[in-house]
Amino acid sequence: MPVSSERNGAADGRRRVVDYIVEHLARRGIRHMFGVDGANIEDLYDAAYGCSDVTAVVAKHEFSAAAMADAYSRAAGGIGVVVATSGGGALNTIPGLGESFASRVPVLALIGQPPTTTDGRGSFQDTSGRGGALDGEALFSAVSVFCRRVLTPADIVTALPQALDAATAHGGPAVLLLPKNIQQALIEVRPHEVTEGTARRVGDLGALVELIRNIDDPVTIIAGDQVARDDARAELETLRTVLQARVATVPDAKDVVTAEAELGVTGVMGHPAVGAVLAQSGLCLLVGTRLPLMARAGLEQELESLPIASVGSAPPYLPGTHVDSDDLRVSLTLLADGLAGSTQRRPIAERVARGELTPPAHVGEGVRYREAMLTLDALLPQDSDIVVDAGNTGAAAIHWLPARRDGRFLVALGMGGMGYSFGAGIGMAFARERRTVVIAGDGAFFMQGMEIHTALHHRLPITFVLFDNHAHAMCVTREQVFFRDRYSYNRFGPSRLGAGLAAMFPALPSIEVTEIAELAVAIKAALDVEGPSVVAVECSADEIPPFTAFLDESLPREH
Repeated sequence: MPVSSERNGAADGRRRVVDYIVEHLARRGIRHMFGVDGANIEDLYDAAYGCSDVTAVVAKHEFSAAAMADAYSRAAGGIGVVVATSGGGALNTIPGLGESFASRVPVLALIGQPPTTTDGRGSFQDTSGRGGALDGEALFSAVSVFCRRVLTPADIVTALPQALDAATAHGGPAVLLLPKNIQQALIEVRPHEVTEGTARRVGDLGALVELIRNIDDPVTIIAGDQVARDDARAELETLRTVLQARVATVPDAKDVVTAEAELGVTGVMGHPAVGAVLAQSGLCLLVGTRLPLMARAGLEQELESLPIASVGSAPPYLPGTHVDSDDLRVSLTLLADGLAGSTQRRPIAERVARGELTPPAHVGEGVRYREAMLTLDALLPQDSDIVVDAGNTGAAAIHWLPARRDGRFLVALGMGGMGYSFGAGIGMAFARERRTVVIAGDGAFFMQGMEIHTALHHRLPITFVLFDNHAHAMCVTREQVFFRDRYSYNRFGPSRLGAGLAAMFPALPSIEVTEIAELAVAIKAALDVEGPSVVAVECSADEIPPFTAFLDESLPREH
C-alpha cells in the first residue's frame, strides 16, 4: 500500500521501522547495503534513499548481493548487510549466507516478507510457516547464528541490536525476517539509544603460554583469515618474532603475513615447505583458523605427531589446547607478552625453499595457468586487492599468485560457490576504495558474471580477469582422472567473453588474449582504466591444475 507523506517519520518524532533500521546501521558505522529490490523490501530502499550515510546497491542476483556483503565484511572488518525481497529473492540468498556461515563471516540479512495479515492465507511468496506455507524462520535458521521473525513494530528496537551483536560475537549471518506491514509501521524513537556492540570474548591465555613455554623445539604458526578480519597482522608479526617461528597460511589468509616470514599456503593447493617445516617443529600454533580439511590435507601425518595449540573464535577441527578469542589483536599481544623471554628454541634450517606442485606438462593451445599467474604477479600493484573464484583457475591463483604487500587476497572456501568472486569483488571495492582484481573462470562467469554490469554502473575500479577454457574445467579434470575420460558432460561450446562483453557494454574496456605474449600488454591497459575493465584469457580445460587430489604422489617437487 502507498506510504503517507510521513515517509521519514511523524511530527511527534516517530519513525517507520525501516527508517529506524537504516539510521541504526548508520550509527554503527555501516555505510553500504547490498540486495535486489522488490515489493516486500522496497520500503527499506526508500529509507536508505532518505539517509545520506548509507548507500544502497542493487545487484543482479541475490547470491551475488550476499557475496558483496560477505566480502564487505571480510574487507572492512565490520558487518556486511544483504537485503532481499520475499519468495525467490529470499531463497536466492541462502547459498551466499551458507558461505558466510561456514566461514564465520559477520553478515546481517534483512529479508522481506508479505504482510502478517496474509499469513497462511495463500498469499504470494508466503514464508510465514502457517497454513502449509514454507517456514522461512526454520529455513534461515539453518544458515545463521541468529534468526528472528519480527512480528510487532516495537520488537525491532531489541531485535536489530541483538542480530548485529550475534553476528559479531559468533561470527556468521544474523537474519531478520521483516513482513511488509511491520516495515511500514511507526515506532517511538529513543533519543539516546546505545549502539555499541557487546564486548568481544578474549579467553585466558595462561594454559597456552605454559604449553608453548615448555616446548624447546621450533614452533610453526598456521594463520587464518580471522587475522585479517581482526586487523591483527602487526600483532601476529610480533608474536612470530618472539617465538622465532615460521608462518604458513591457509588459502584464504595469504595476505596476513610478510613475505619474508611466509612458508606458503597449506592444504590441497599448498606448498611443500609447510610439511617440511612442520616435520622439524615441536608444536603447531593455529591462529584464527579451524584448519578445515581443504587447509590441512597432505599435512595429516605431521600434524598428528605434534601438539596443537590454538587461539581464535572457534576451536579447530584437530584436538589440542584452544583459547577462545574474538579479538586477535588483544589476544596475540597478550600471548607475545606472556612468552617474551621464554627459552630459546632450536631454529629451523635458515632457508626452506617453498617449492611448488608440478602438474604434468600440457601440450595444446591456450595460455598456461602458471605463466599467466607469474605475469599477473609482475604487474599487479602492491596495494591492489585480489578476489579469486573456485575451480582450476582458483587453484592456480592460490598456488602461484602471491598476495599484494598492501592488499587483501580473498577466496571463499566455506562453501566454494562458483561465481562468488563477482559479487565479492564489488563488495571489496566498495569497502576499500582501491583497485580490485577478480580472477575467475568462464564457468563462474556464466553463473554470476553479469555483476560486471553492476561494477560498470557504479564505475568501480575492478579488473576482471576471466580464464575461458570453455568448460567447468575442474569437473573435466575429475572426469579425466577418476573416470578415465570416457565422456564429458562439462565442456561448453566455444565462447568469446571479451568480445561479447565489449558488444554488450560499449563503455566497458574488454580485451581478449589468446597467447601469453599478449597478456602483459592487456593487463597494463586494463589496470590503467579508471573504472571496471575485462581481460578474457583463452586457456585449456585439459590442463591439470596445482591441486594435490589430481597429482600423482611423485609429481610434487621443488623448482
